This record gives sequence, C-alpha cells and structure tokens, in this order.
Amino acid sequence: MKRVFKEVESLDKKCYEQYGLSEDLLMEHASLGLYHAIPKLSKDILIVSGSGNNGADGIALARLLQEEKDVKLYLPLGSKSPMSKVQLTRAKAVGVEIVEMITDSDVIVDCLFGSGLKRELSEDIVTIINKLNSMDGYKLSCDIPTGIDEFGSIGSIAFKADTTVTMGALKESLYLDCVKDYVGEIVVANLGVARELYEDESQTYLLDESDLKLPTRELQDTNKGTFGHLGVIAGKKPGAAILCAKAGFAFGSGLVTVVENENYQIPYEIMNSSTLPENITAICLGMGLGNMYDREYLLSFLSLEKKPVVVDADMFYREMLARVLEYKKELVLTPHPKEFCSLLKLTGIADIEVSELQKRRFHYVREFCDKYSDVVLVLKGANTLIAQGKELYIQPLGSSTLSKGGSGDVLAGLIGSLLAQGNSPLKSAINGSLAHALSLKNFSKNSYALTPEDLIEGVSCL
Repeated sequence: MKRVFKEVESLDKKCYEQYGLSEDLLMEHASLGLYHAIPKLSKDILIVSGSGNNGADGIALARLLQEEKDVKLYLPLGSKSPMSKVQLTRAKAVGVEIVEMITDSDVIVDCLFGSGLKRELSEDIVTIINKLNSMDGYKLSCDIPTGIDEFGSIGSIAFKADTTVTMGALKESLYLDCVKDYVGEIVVANLGVARELYEDESQTYLLDESDLKLPTRELQDTNKGTFGHLGVIAGKKPGAAILCAKAGFAFGSGLVTVVENENYQIPYEIMNSSTLPENITAICLGMGLGNMYDREYLLSFLSLEKKPVVVDADMFYREMLARVLEYKKELVLTPHPKEFCSLLKLTGIADIEVSELQKRRFHYVREFCDKYSDVVLVLKGANTLIAQGKELYIQPLGSSTLSKGGSGDVLAGLIGSLLAQGNSPLKSAINGSLAHALSLKNFSKNSYALTPEDLIEGVSCL
C-alpha cells in the first residue's frame, strides 16, 4: 500500500526548506529517474522537451545519456524557464545534438508538459503528439504524459506512454479511468531523499497485490456456521443472485442462502428460502432485482440491526435508498459509474452525466463519503475507488477482461462473503475487490472469453 497525493509542490517545498535541497538537485535526481527507465539495449533516443521545468528534466536526461546513446534533443517551444536555460547550457557544453525535426528512435521520451498542465494544447503540440504516438519506439513520459492535466483529464489527445516516471510521489491524476491507456507502467523517481522523508501523511492509498488478505481457516474446531451465513436476495433476473451466491460460497462463507419466491433452479451447494433465515450474518441485495419488490419488502432487509448489507445494481435507482443511508451504518455500496450518478442525484449531492463523473471521480467519491461517512463506497471502473469517510483506496489491478456481464455480481458475492465471516465493511470491500481483480492471475483463455464462473474458479485458486 502506497500513499497517493493530489499535488507534490508542497512536498518539493519541504525538500527546499527542511532538507536544504535546491531545485537544481531535485531536477538532477528527476533526470536520473528517467535515465534508469531507459531500456538498456536501446541505441538511439529522441527527447522531446517543452520550455518549462518538465522540459528541463528532459534536457538534463540528454546530458546524462550523451556518451552512452545516440541522443537527439527536440525543443519545439524553445527554452524559457530559468532551470530550462541552465540545463540547456549544460547540455550544449557536453555536445548534445539539438534537432529541428522528429525522427523515429528506439526510445521516445516525452518531456513536453508535466502535471502542471492547465490549458488546452496548441495545434502544433497536438500534431507533435500524434506523430510521436504513431512511432514504433518505446515511449517514456516524464511525470505524466503530455495532454493529461493536473486533475487527470484528457483534452483532445495525450501521449501514449509505455512507462511514466512520476517525480517524487504518486499522484491522483495518474489514476483516473480515462488515463489508464496512456500512463503505462508507473514508476516513482527518487528526488534526493528517501520516499518516506519526501512524502507527508495522506489519506489516499494505492493498493497492490501484497495488500490482499484472504479469509483463513486456522481454527480446526469449527463447523459450517463458524464461517458465517450469507443471504442473497433474488429478483427479476435470478441468474445475478445465483452468481453472487456461488461467489460468496467459494470465498469462504460456511452457508449461503438465496432468498426467492419463484422456486428458481439453485446449485446444490446453495440453500434457498422464501424468507430470510434468522442466522444470516450478511446480506447482498440489488443484483438482478428489477422492480420486483415493493419498498416495505426491501426495507425488511435494509433495516435489520447488525446485519451488514452489500447494495448493488438496481437498488441505486430506488429513492428509498437515500433514506436508508441516513441511519444504516454497515453498508457497502458497489455501483458502476451510471449507477453512482443515479445515487448522487438521489442523495442531492449532484445531478451529473457519466462523462462528468469520469472526469472527477475522486471529487465525487469524496463528496459522497463526506456526507455518509460510515458507509463504504466501491466505485467500479478501470481503477476501482474504495472509500469510507476521509480514507480513499485506489485498486488498479483490474483489466478490460473483467468487462463482462456477471462480473459485478461476483464482486458483490466476494464482499458479502467476507462480511458474513465477520470482517469490517472496509476490509471486506478492499479484499473482495483485490481478490476479484487477482482472480485473473491464472486465467489462460483469451481476454474476451471470461465468464463469471472463470472468476469464481480463479478466486478459489488464489
């Protein structure tokens, strides 16, 4: 788990004031970070630098590489910032070649604009990025690919990097869904002090594979009731509830019951009932629900004390949910973007389209969790956001392989299973989401071929 920041200017300032490091020293370390990301077997390097300090990092990189590689430095905007001019003088002194046109190379380094981009790109820069993106060489970006602004939004175009070397610390702007296809692998460059010294406290974290805590069965004097009883409410589309129930059973729940009134075909290992069993320890509600049940029936599940609930899918269009959020504490909400937009509208937080949400995912997740600080929110996406109160976790391990019907039902079942086994809502959401993504570790079929059963089997083999 690593800390993530909205901005790092304050962290740079701390280096100047507390550690006596100059801007020049930080820049030299930034260029070293880029240097270490250059593929070892590459021969010729094209560095495209802007006129500011992001460009200055690239100019310093050209100097470092001068005697090792065939380096070409392209400066379409000239050199304007004081540090850019200093670095250009140094680069010229060691003989760096400055070129007037772009040529394909083994490695293309984008140092045009960093995370401070605050305006639309000019037509000339758009043309340059289009040309760079069309080249075959390995693409490396400094701090953040050009075209992605300080909030993580993309205008008309962005540089498509294989690796992004971000300076000093991880930034939120690298983890919006829309930038996932542009940043490539993300590497943090050390700026002259250990990362623990450079960084401050943060309430935003990046999850990785090592954060997954699987449900364990260390005690031997147990029975099926020891490991919780998950109840899944079936609705108009019972297949969704059955997938949820199968996932919950595979992830450790000792008992799973599908609550239904239509006598559906239920797998042998799953129980079914027309009423909620008294020994239920957690509930999943919403998947495939449709408009099958009235308000009072749904409230009979949501109003139960000490029964945590995973709320999914069709429940996010029910007006009653806004009222439930005011008093029910043990809730995990798992909307996709369209469902979250409906939830924001129901709760009076915002009336926005999905496109606006996707540009400001962090903002609206925080707005929601400020209002409902006890509830755990899992906003699904290319980078899933998990939040409760002031804490926010980014789960970046999923892929487009998961973009299939039934995938969300499996996720709800995994989280519900952990809740049923006695885990807190936040821990259940984090570990359920990680298991859901990492279930693909041993998936050997084509990326388009995933089925929900593949996910369940993958979770069973973690």
